Amino acid sequence: MEEILQEGAESLEQHLGLEALMSSGRVDNLAVVMGLHPDYLSSFWRLHYQLLHTDGPLASPWRHYIAIMAAARHQCSYLVGSHMAEFLQTGGDPEWLLGLHRAPKKLRKLSEINKLLAHRPWLITKEHIQVKWAERRVPEGAQRLGWGQPRDRHLAGLAFLPFQALLKTSEHSWSLAELIQALVLLTHCHSLASFVFGCGILPEGDPEGSPTPQVPSPPSEQSSTPSGDPLNNSGGFEAARDVEALMERMRQLQESLLRDEGASPEEMESRFELEKSESLLVTPSADILEPSPRPDMLCFVEDPTFGYEDFTRQGAEAPPTFRAQDYTWEDHGYSLIQRLYPEGGQLLDEKFQVAYSLTYNTMAMHSGVDTSMLRRAIWNYIHCVFGIRYDDYDYGEVNQLLERNLKVYIKTVACYPEKTTWRMYNLFWRHFRHSEKVHVNLLLLEARMQAALLYALRAITRYMT
Repeated sequence: MEEILQEGAESLEQHLGLEALMSSGRVDNLAVVMGLHPDYLSSFWRLHYQLLHTDGPLASPWRHYIAIMAAARHQCSYLVGSHMAEFLQTGGDPEWLLGLHRAPKKLRKLSEINKLLAHRPWLITKEHIQVKWAERRVPEGAQRLGWGQPRDRHLAGLAFLPFQALLKTSEHSWSLAELIQALVLLTHCHSLASFVFGCGILPEGDPEGSPTPQVPSPPSEQSSTPSGDPLNNSGGFEAARDVEALMERMRQLQESLLRDEGASPEEMESRFELEKSESLLVTPSADILEPSPRPDMLCFVEDPTFGYEDFTRQGAEAPPTFRAQDYTWEDHGYSLIQRLYPEGGQLLDEKFQVAYSLTYNTMAMHSGVDTSMLRRAIWNYIHCVFGIRYDDYDYGEVNQLLERNLKVYIKTVACYPEKTTWRMYNLFWRHFRHSEKVHVNLLLLEARMQAALLYALRAITRYMT
């Protein structure tokens, strides 16, 4: 373990510079694992540092407390413990660490949006934004002035004022800039909890703590195979044969695209609906026990039984599919973030792009491989389980490229990461390098974060227009 940390620290110092590296006071296991992909880590670190350590709308202790609230939704002791320490180091009130009931009302108002972003972001609507940030009685006669009424009859009589007024009605209200930074921070920490569980990262003080067994040395160049990362030989001949079969399926799909044998729009929509329905059956095995909630986590969580439910549920009315073309990150989400939180908008966009395009052109024992099709299938499958559809993507590729064990792992890490087990990690891509499995987790982290942000930003956009 000490040797791994030493190699990782040297790589981090080389790629990020000593000043940026040591700004948080330590090199932790999280940075070591991400250091397997230094180009991504550099992009991640810039946003992480911007969110938590530079000047911004929110005070530093508040940012770390929000991070605690986010990580606690997934019972991620690694992140909760880390941010509790930084909360105190930045001057936070120790009383707040006794639980949400000791935190300011303004912070407690984040609990609902935190819950939805963590587990069912598709439920977020402009009404949630309205009710969450300011709620007060409508004076008699106000209705005559045209102030709107909520759709829920139980909320009748509550004022829905223009957005700016909603955010300035009391000392407990949030400014628009504060709200945007809080939303980015919440989604950042939710997705980071997925990465922590997906890679099996334990706290540095844990005697068993290590990123992953036999974690390889970080790669030296993005375009080369990660150095010192041996092939995972588990599974033997059968696993090697699986790699060859996957390569052949990729070749056939690429040839089909070159021949312009794409499906019709109707068929592509049908394949998405099929993939969405089949995702209901992609669940961890029944013998996996539900993690027992820890009291030191529960004190930061309201409604602890609220969790992920499949976007498409049997016997239930499903929410409408989020059509990516109607509200894209590039054309809508990014522009809103840039306008309201310019300090983080560009860094966030760069991080998404680095993760999506990252490649070493290798697959297990093969080099010179175009992996774009496989990476796109992973990204789009993650968005699929969150109800997001790309009209120009053939979801038939997902079933051809992603084996069931990989789907189970992806859905577990993205939707209920606290249920992830070491067995799930071992079962998929048995002949691939550890760094390649970490690469999957980078795609998971970013695709999950972008999906949740798209729902939240769409709600704000609809409220403001």
